[in-house]
Amino acid sequence: MSCKILVVEDDVNIAKYIQACLSMGSYESEICGEGGLAVERISGGDYDLVLLDVMLPGLDGFQVMERVKDLGIPVIYLTAVQDVASKVRGLKSGAEDYMVKPFEALELLARIELVMKRHHKAETAFAYGDITVDTEKHMVEKGGAAVALSPKEFDVLVFFIRHQDVVISRERLLAAVWDYAFEGETRTVDTHVQQVRKKLALQGRLVTVPTYGYKLLKI
Repeated sequence: MSCKILVVEDDVNIAKYIQACLSMGSYESEICGEGGLAVERISGGDYDLVLLDVMLPGLDGFQVMERVKDLGIPVIYLTAVQDVASKVRGLKSGAEDYMVKPFEALELLARIELVMKRHHKAETAFAYGDITVDTEKHMVEKGGAAVALSPKEFDVLVFFIRHQDVVISRERLLAAVWDYAFEGETRTVDTHVQQVRKKLALQGRLVTVPTYGYKLLKI
C-alpha cells in the first residue's frame, strides 16, 4: 500500500532528514517550507498524511491545521515546541499525534504506521492469491480452508499484504507489529515471519532480503 506524505518543514536539513527516515519505510514524500503554501498543497494534493512543523514562515502550524482539518487528512506535528500547552493545543486541533524533535527514525515510522492503521480501519478484508484475511473476525483462509495463526502472526501477515513488493526491515516490522516501545530482538520477527511463511505456504513469495529484512512479492 503506497502512502504519499507531505513534509511541512522550513529547515532544509531537518526536512531532508525526515525524507531519509521516510525512505526507510518506502514512503513517497514531498517537502514544503511555508505555511500558506502548505495549505494550498494540502488542499489541492492527494496526500495520505501530513508531517507538520509548528514554527513556520507565513502561517504557523496551528494556523495551517485550522485551515485543512476539514479535509480529513491525518496530521502529525513534528516540532521543537515542547511545552505542554502547545502539545495540548496541537492534539485538540485534530492532529493524530505530536512528536517533539529530535526523534529517532524508527519511532517516527512506528507512529506513522499506527496513524495509517487507524485511518484504514474500514478496510477489513484482504486477499493475496488464494489467501483471504478478515481483520474483523480475525480469520485467515487459504484455498477456502481456515489457517490458525497467533495474534502476532496474523498482524505480520496483514502488514505484508498491505505493503506488497516493499522491502521491510526487521526493525520496521518490529516497530509496526510489536509497537516501537517494545524492547525485543529482531529474531522475534524472524520466528514469526518463518511461521507465517510455513503455515501459508508462502515459500518463494515471502522472501528474505539478505542483511535487511523481508518482502512479499506482489502477485
